[in-house]
Amino acid sequence: MTIDVKISGGLLYDGDGGEPRRADIAVKDGRIAAISDCPDEADRVIDADGAIVTPGFVDLHTHYDGQISWDQELKPSVNHGVTTVLMGNCGVGFAPVRPQDHDRLIRLMEGVEDIPGTALHEGLSWNWESFPDYMNAIDALPHTIDFAVMVGHDPLRVYAMGERASAFEDATDKDIARMRELLAEALDAGAAGFSIGRTDVHRTADGDWTPSAEASARELTALASVLEGRDCGVLQIVNDFNLEREGDQFDEEFAIVESFVRAGGDRPASISLMQRDMAPDDWKRILAETERLNAQGVDFRVQAAPRAIGVFQGLQCTFHPMMAQPSYIEIKDKPLDERVAIMRDPAFRQKVLSEKPVKLAGEGSSVPPIADTLIAAIELVANKLFRLGEQPDYEQGEDNSLGAQARRDGVSAMEKLYDVLLEMDGRQLIYFPIYNYTEFSYDNVRAMFTHPNALIGLSDGGAHVGTICDASFPTYLLTHWCRDRAEGRIDLSRAVKMLTADPADYLGLPDRGRLKVGLRADINVIDHDALRLGAPHMVQDLPAGGQRLLQPVSGYRATLVAGEQVIANDEVTDARPGRLVRF
Repeated sequence: MTIDVKISGGLLYDGDGGEPRRADIAVKDGRIAAISDCPDEADRVIDADGAIVTPGFVDLHTHYDGQISWDQELKPSVNHGVTTVLMGNCGVGFAPVRPQDHDRLIRLMEGVEDIPGTALHEGLSWNWESFPDYMNAIDALPHTIDFAVMVGHDPLRVYAMGERASAFEDATDKDIARMRELLAEALDAGAAGFSIGRTDVHRTADGDWTPSAEASARELTALASVLEGRDCGVLQIVNDFNLEREGDQFDEEFAIVESFVRAGGDRPASISLMQRDMAPDDWKRILAETERLNAQGVDFRVQAAPRAIGVFQGLQCTFHPMMAQPSYIEIKDKPLDERVAIMRDPAFRQKVLSEKPVKLAGEGSSVPPIADTLIAAIELVANKLFRLGEQPDYEQGEDNSLGAQARRDGVSAMEKLYDVLLEMDGRQLIYFPIYNYTEFSYDNVRAMFTHPNALIGLSDGGAHVGTICDASFPTYLLTHWCRDRAEGRIDLSRAVKMLTADPADYLGLPDRGRLKVGLRADINVIDHDALRLGAPHMVQDLPAGGQRLLQPVSGYRATLVAGEQVIANDEVTDARPGRLVRF
């Protein structure tokens, strides 16, 4: 027969975690037709000699809910071997929605996920009201990669309760019944599951708590129970266990989490896992609780990252150390080059550094309280601030921090930070590993993401666009953990399984995640030896001139989605085979 695509001469990692083997892959009509020597003629041949061939990666934790309605390419995920993304995490989203609540959901997403409101206002088409309408609207648009979407608790609550949703009122029986109807309607239409967010860090752009932040266990369990008895659907949770408040809230909060998960019956659930400095051992407690529940037959996992959960600070970013200084606030809206010129004036520098920072968080502000706390403790925080470098190094020792450099130079941390922010004409990025880096080591990171209950997640693709660029997690896992790290390396077969079969099985996607005859031809051809991450940089390509961080990568010879090539030598092609995945 004549095949559509032949991938020739590559070393195949099939996604099941076994030993790789050298073979050709034949692709016909979007499916893997053969895995062998493939002597048949092909319309197109992709040379995989010297490269590894893997299934396409499945990213469980993204926030393309807005971007999906205007962006065909879905960068940066498509650039890092991802062929299927799951949206609707952390309880936020844009459906269901009444016309009068458009701005409310934009302000929510802007505050929680750091996506410019101006971009959302201009980019969102709003040609939907119900969740099935939303699914149909985004499915009708061309995209590079596949996407699935969960129902977020916040828009569900706003739709059912209106203004009362954000007034810390308990949902009535009628409210809960309405939310259950809407959730069932979405699941019947093919939604991937249901997500909730319970964290003090998440605030709207107006500084308010999210609508579902204080929802009762009664409400949460009633909603999770909509999944009970279904043969598909997952539950997703983000919870910081009220670490911003006084006292240990862990047991109380985990009891709510457990009741929520159990209410879903035998449907899988997952919770975000990270190490926080203020409670450095809570991640171990979470893992212990998941082990207990798994032993009782509850399918409860954690989502863990392959590196620190960090943010970039810079004059173009959402946050940086000077943002609370009164004199800087006066010039903050000027173009970058003008700000840099002003800040290079020695008199202005002295004035800024002599000032006390103002409070940024509070009523009417989207800045989380933790920002004020960190700025007030900048001399200590500076010990966790690093130049990332042109060849990004995410795992640096404390002696390489800007705080340590300041001490060696005999200057204050603020003086050092001020000067570093002006490097590269104001485009220098300072890396701040907020979570997973308490001991300045990735030993705990490794323990988290290699745990039997762990799933690789938390990339937040499409979110926090002015502070992070963690959609590069797959590339980082394959380079740092499988090739470059001196100790504790991960076998490449295991890493590929973490990125492919494991998340596909969790979601219930038997047609992808492995290289097997008959499955979808979602395939990566990667020059693993040459795979490299560049330094993140700010681009202005969002609607209304909004900006976001992108991270250059090299080494992806080809990425296929349903047999169509969407990446060729690291560049996005014109192919748009991506569709909504319905369950």
